[in-house]
Amino acid sequence: MNEFQNGVNNKFSKVKVPKPGKHFKHAIVGVAGLAVVGIMATDATYQIQEQEQAVLTTFGVPKAVTETGLHFKIPFIQKVEKVNTTIQGFPIGYDMESNETVNQEGIMITADYNFIDVDFFVEYRIADPVKYLYSAREPEAILKNISQSCIRTVIANYNVDDVLTTGKSEIQGKIKDMIMKSLEAQDIGIQLVNITIQDSEPPTQEVMKAFKAVETAKQGKETAVNNANKYRNEKLPEAEAQADQIIQDAEAQKQVRINEAEAEVARFNAMYEEYSKNPEVTMQRMFYEAMEDVLPDMKIIIDSGDGVQKLLPIEPFSGENSGETKEEAEQQSASDGTEGQNNTEEKQ
Repeated sequence: MNEFQNGVNNKFSKVKVPKPGKHFKHAIVGVAGLAVVGIMATDATYQIQEQEQAVLTTFGVPKAVTETGLHFKIPFIQKVEKVNTTIQGFPIGYDMESNETVNQEGIMITADYNFIDVDFFVEYRIADPVKYLYSAREPEAILKNISQSCIRTVIANYNVDDVLTTGKSEIQGKIKDMIMKSLEAQDIGIQLVNITIQDSEPPTQEVMKAFKAVETAKQGKETAVNNANKYRNEKLPEAEAQADQIIQDAEAQKQVRINEAEAEVARFNAMYEEYSKNPEVTMQRMFYEAMEDVLPDMKIIIDSGDGVQKLLPIEPFSGENSGETKEEAEQQSASDGTEGQNNTEEKQ
């Protein structure tokens, strides 16, 4: 058995294995070269999309690249790091996925020593990619800490009613200004776009119901005031129109009275001028005119002296005077006779 194995080994040991030739070595070198060229070609270009910027680092010196499109770089020497320049955001006081309150962030104290739960949403964008990458290790965390500090500082200066109802816009404006000043001082390449109050409510249900009742009362008050202003705006023009109409009527009546008075004055002046020219004729004419107005309604009694009286004009016994008594007729005749004698004396 041993002899057989020795014979086999001796037989195979005599077989010669060919050594790699020059062509094989050249092929390996070619493949390696192609791999290196492919890697260098891939690493020599980079693409910048819209809403994106890049930072090109050459021997540790960063440079911002803001133009979109295809760019070239030196492989193995220059490095590229891209950043997103679109508007991004994060919540404060709640979790966006579960929508649950984060008590450490949302619950804070107001100026009148009341606790309140306020949720904010911060919007920001990367303004300087070089500072964003190399000025701080976690710039978003710095922005969040600054935002929380500014929020608590501003909320602490307002009463709980202002935070829940009418003071939200003013509070948001002050917080935004304070955060922007702090970011300018930190200079971490982030720009604040906006910060908004998502929700504000008391931390307990009992307090929440009380504040909702207060808010309902305030809304009712505003509704009543608006309705009153509407009624005033409707009635005031009507009253002003009525007042103008009364004033215009009074002015017209005044002008009528003035015109009548002026006509009477002119008539009197004309009569006076005629009277001054010939007083006797004027007096007689005035007397005749007066008699023309008086005589048609006058009753004349003629007494012939024999106790028989005649009443002119003779009135019918039927009509208005038919119901008079005898005594009333005699009294009327006596009075008419007296008036007739007086008129006769005046004519004489």
